[in-house]
Amino acid sequence: MNILLLGSGGREHALAWKLAQSPSLAKLYAAPGNPGIAEEAEIVALDVTDHAAVIAFCAEREVGLVVIGPEAPLVDGLSDALRAASVPVFGPSQAAAQLEGSKGFTKDLCQRAGIPTAGYVRTASLEDARAALARFQPPYVLKADGLAAGKGVVIAATLPEAEETLADMFGGAFGGAGAQVVIEEFMEGEEASFFALTDGTAIVPFGSAQDHKRVGDGDTGPNTGGMGAYSPAPVLTPQLQARVMAEIIEPTVRTMREEGNPYQGVLFAGLMLTAQGPKLIEYNARFGDPECQVLMMRLESDLVGIMLACARGELAGAEVTLRDETALTVVMAAKGYPGTPEKGGAIDLSGVEPGAAKVFHAGTALTDGTLVANGGRVLNVTATGASVSQAQARAYAAVDAITFASGFCRRDIGWREVAREAAA
Repeated sequence: MNILLLGSGGREHALAWKLAQSPSLAKLYAAPGNPGIAEEAEIVALDVTDHAAVIAFCAEREVGLVVIGPEAPLVDGLSDALRAASVPVFGPSQAAAQLEGSKGFTKDLCQRAGIPTAGYVRTASLEDARAALARFQPPYVLKADGLAAGKGVVIAATLPEAEETLADMFGGAFGGAGAQVVIEEFMEGEEASFFALTDGTAIVPFGSAQDHKRVGDGDTGPNTGGMGAYSPAPVLTPQLQARVMAEIIEPTVRTMREEGNPYQGVLFAGLMLTAQGPKLIEYNARFGDPECQVLMMRLESDLVGIMLACARGELAGAEVTLRDETALTVVMAAKGYPGTPEKGGAIDLSGVEPGAAKVFHAGTALTDGTLVANGGRVLNVTATGASVSQAQARAYAAVDAITFASGFCRRDIGWREVAREAAA
């Protein structure tokens, strides 16, 4: 089978690496790709916003499955255009992708379906938002309603800070994503991520992870797209996962189907583990980045088979098998990230011992044969081990073997679980 993978980040490199291992794969194409993806796929020039061009390419190359990596093409409706042309696609419809494309949409769905989440108010103007702050206690959780590359959430410690943030959001700090703002109550607890596959009816769990959103050690500094992750997340016990399925995932899939927006693809739930139980923070309509990297490292099942089952509505009876080992990834970013990253810095990966770790490319490019930084998050250095501590040690050993003078990383990925393991 020929497959087309859309995307250019570390998530897509991990997907390409795993798709390439499938015995049912004949040819893997990728657009726009990156130098790491190019090791697994043929890179092709395609504008993903030109739906007709993507469909024509699929017809010409006899593509039997399109895998959409990032969220923007999903929210743009590419999957609908492909399905209308009878091209199987892994990824939800435009209507279903509103679970990520609009935080307000998701909060309203939670209210209708009785899904546990934080109290909230949707606001469409700065005046309304400022007035709504009176209904909440600090710290204030302020979210741009639309897509903001994982950076549209601000936790303001004081009322003046909240008012300033709202002015920025409605003033265009997040572009069109900030045309509406959701204000939420602050939830106490530990965050974790849970993944499930669904074809709109059947649901199959796909594992857990913990991400590290803030740019600095000790979870300090501004939010980013993610500075590292590990899987599984032991804090999300089997008992808690059962509750997440019953109280959050299943009601979501059922409600979406009943309301005429059946969800097909991966459902990524960001959770807060509170004293009252797990509550939904937000949904993503695709694999997380960098959570996808650690999940793919652990995946034993044929990724092509389960993606096709989702696309064809044949997921019932399917199983996802993950290795018991821990996988941990460290994001190496370019100096300046999450602000303006310093591009062009040379990278040398030759010091990483073969088999010691897998380095997934994110924001990289080749310039005159030299690998260079070409984005904010540049590399995902990923290792496995019998524990989080062991996987962490192996990942950082590989980080230290990489030459990337204009790069940086957090040095504490997995710190909560490492501390728990040390205390056990």
